Amino acid sequence: MAEAGRVIAGSARGIHLRTPGPGTRPLGDRVKQALFGILEPTIGGAKVLDLFAGSGAAGIEALSRGAAACWFVEHDGDAARVIAGNLARCQLDGPEAVVIRADALAWLRDAAPGLVPFDLVLIDPPYADTAILEGALGLLGDPARPLLADAGIVVAKHFWRSSPPDRVGLLASGRVRRFGETALTFYQRLPEGAEGE
Repeated sequence: MAEAGRVIAGSARGIHLRTPGPGTRPLGDRVKQALFGILEPTIGGAKVLDLFAGSGAAGIEALSRGAAACWFVEHDGDAARVIAGNLARCQLDGPEAVVIRADALAWLRDAAPGLVPFDLVLIDPPYADTAILEGALGLLGDPARPLLADAGIVVAKHFWRSSPPDRVGLLASGRVRRFGETALTFYQRLPEGAEGE
């Protein structure tokens, strides 16, 4: 089984993660380091959602750095088992880590009120299907769905030429970072009523 890089910092620092297979684009160490360098002030005690989780590298990094909890949503059964194995390898497989095998968009539509709101959502859908990314952003930015905490952050990983919209409901992008073919777009949740501005 191929490796998905290592945990960069925190309680599981240096532990190498596995990847489900060649169809997965793991969050590389360079991208991970930059991403969590930006997010560092917000991670401690955060409630995190890792959508299209793949190897679970993003959510595991958040837990390692002190996030209070992380839900990993992944529809592929093999990938879900790899996430569970990676969590065990990092000794982060307690009640604060929940692996959910489900379609990410369907899960967002049905998310239980007791699970939300999230402080940080990490989205890494297949690059070829931009509609999935926009669908996830639409659900997270919908003012009628309290999925995100006030001032919550959404980070979308995507192909650099396929930029998602700047505004989606209550989400507004504020920063984009590019790493070769990969780009990260950072969204902040705006106050209620700001979606039409």
